[in-house]
Amino acid sequence: MKHARLAFIATALVASGAWAQSLEKITINYPTRSGASWPMYMAKEGGFYAKYGLDANLVFGVHPAGIAMLVSGEAQEANYSLEQAMQASLKDGSFVLVGSSLNKALFALMARKDMPEIKQLKGKRIAVGQIGDAPYNYTVALLRTLGLGLRDVQWIPVGTDVSGRAAALTSGRADATLLTAPNYFRLEEDGYKNLANLADHDDIYAATVYMLRKSTLASDPSLAEKLIKAQAEAIQRFYADEAFAVKAYLAFDKQPQADVERIYERYQKGNLFERVPYVLAGAVKSVVAQQSDARLAGEMKAFDFRTIVDNSVVDRLVKEGYFEKVFGPGIKAEEERRSKLAMRK
Repeated sequence: MKHARLAFIATALVASGAWAQSLEKITINYPTRSGASWPMYMAKEGGFYAKYGLDANLVFGVHPAGIAMLVSGEAQEANYSLEQAMQASLKDGSFVLVGSSLNKALFALMARKDMPEIKQLKGKRIAVGQIGDAPYNYTVALLRTLGLGLRDVQWIPVGTDVSGRAAALTSGRADATLLTAPNYFRLEEDGYKNLANLADHDDIYAATVYMLRKSTLASDPSLAEKLIKAQAEAIQRFYADEAFAVKAYLAFDKQPQADVERIYERYQKGNLFERVPYVLAGAVKSVVAQQSDARLAGEMKAFDFRTIVDNSVVDRLVKEGYFEKVFGPGIKAEEERRSKLAMRK
């Protein structure tokens, strides 16, 4: 309740312009309009960024826009998929990953109305944004668990985000595609088949990370802590306040409210958002293992990703008791468990 009151006051002050001169202006990229971006929506609408002195401007732009924004200095953070962050880091070692709010996500493998079984996908066309992007590799990993290999299907790159993939399926250009909620809700209602969901597979990670440049943190050492705190408190409110969570989502992605409430239920019941936002070693290893391109897989295996993952701020906040103050003493066991799973230098 105390955090909610402070956030409300912060929001009111920002709206009135009272803090306009003192807040640090930053830009944050989010590359997907889906549940993966929800903590940022909450942090913005709930005033948690402002509480920590940040006037955060959230800017949508699909990959590789976020990478370009970080490199140019146009953005200070990108809430990026771990997969794409790791790929970018192979070419540019100037990035740093300081936290992770999500390791699972609602991705449904949707297929034509006359294709009720996964085995029917063999030889069929699957739409992806581009070969090698995160949804492509998630799809490859999902197919493997279901007995299908990379060459058992035809890949159709559409060059756009989830909306483009959905359009490829509904237009008949593709026979199946991996979609986030609420996009796949509409297709289910229209009779398209939901063959599998990524969130139901514990061995497949779909992680997002707080991605910055090392030079940004060198010039502004407190920024990572401010972002982690703002988004942690946003996640706390997410779990505690469904009505506000739905309202915050709708502020950035105009969907039917019933759909957003349905997404909320899946995220809330599944505890999908991380209360203690370590970047996990298992998630990094999973990305390497999921690579279908032999050359890229080789490069990833040879790269030491410990050079770009920095869990030190989360470690310090755990030691200081910050997450216990936000989530209560019951978080202690989760802190210990996640700390053991975190990537270490």
